[in-house]
This record gives sequence, C-alpha cells and structure tokens, in this order.
Amino acid sequence: MSRKVVRTSKFRHVFGQALKADQCYDDIRISQMTWDSNFCSVNPKFVAMIVDASGGGAFMVLPLSKTGRIDMSYPTVCGHTGPVLDIEFCPHNDNIIASGSEDCSVMIWEIPDSGLTTSLTDPVVKLDGHSKRVGILSWHPTAHNVLMSLLTSTICPCTAARRARRGWDTCPRGAWRSTNVKSPGNSTNSMRGNVSP
Repeated sequence: MSRKVVRTSKFRHVFGQALKADQCYDDIRISQMTWDSNFCSVNPKFVAMIVDASGGGAFMVLPLSKTGRIDMSYPTVCGHTGPVLDIEFCPHNDNIIASGSEDCSVMIWEIPDSGLTTSLTDPVVKLDGHSKRVGILSWHPTAHNVLMSLLTSTICPCTAARRARRGWDTCPRGAWRSTNVKSPGNSTNSMRGNVSP
C-alpha cells in the first residue's frame, strides 16, 4: 500500500499580504508599446514609469512617498517625438535619468529634488547619432557619466555628460565608439559590461 507523502517545505505556510490602496500607485496609464524593457526604473528617491502619451513619448517620475491615486494631469517628462522604449536612473546621482526612444535619440534629464511640479520638455543633454530606435539603456556601474545605449545589435558607449560647475557638457561626436555585438539569436534583450570611459 502506497501513501502519498507531502513534501516538507519551510515556505509551505508563507502567505503574502497585499498593500493597502493608499500605499500603491493607482491610475497610471502605463505604455502599451510592446518592447523588451521593464517600463519602469526605481532608485532611493524616485520611481519612473513609461506612460501613454499623444504626440510622442513620455514618462512619469514620482517621489517614492507619493502613493495612492495619481491624477491624470500629473506632470510628465515629455521631450521625445516617438514612444519612449527604456528609462534608466543613473547609479551615481539619484536625480539623473536617461531615456531612449523610437525617435533614435537618447536624452538625459535632471529631476528636481522635490519631484516634478510642471512637465519637463527640455533635456539637459540630447544624444543624437543612432540610426535606429534606442531600445535598451545601461549606465556603467562604476565609471561616472558613462551610458551605453543599444539599438538592434550595436552598442554605443559614450561619456554622456560631465557635471561641471558651469553646467553640463556633452561628449564630442568624435569621441563616440561603436562596437558590434553578436548575440545568440536575432535580438539582444539586455546588456551589461565594463566600458572604460
């Protein structure tokens, strides 16, 4: 006679509890664009989400403390002419975020400490030079101001911006380096690497 034995597990009686509505983010129009990015980025100060926008691409940046129902008129970051495909906070400065778009550009934005009070339309730095849509962004984890952007199969590492007392400077176009990356398959879904600035 065989008896069914229940496998013991330390997680057998562990249950999650959903947060209350006032501790969640509610009524945000998340983008319906299909792409392989996360559509959000979080750091110790802010959470950013790509949202639906007419006439171009936009994303919303909320302070972590602003939870509950988000009004549809909440200010957005909306400088791209095409849908935003990826956003990434800088690991060295919590107020800096990069966005890549279907309009073949990468933009660097500076978010005020208190969050957005009006829509942000002018980037601090705009990096043009891609011939195809920019789908994946990744900041270098240890080198300051180095951002990699990925189109279909080409990575373009570039010193995106240097913070100086007088403001932001972009790297010269001639300083860009392009490297062809061969991925196993037709597309690359993520990237990590060490790029010397």
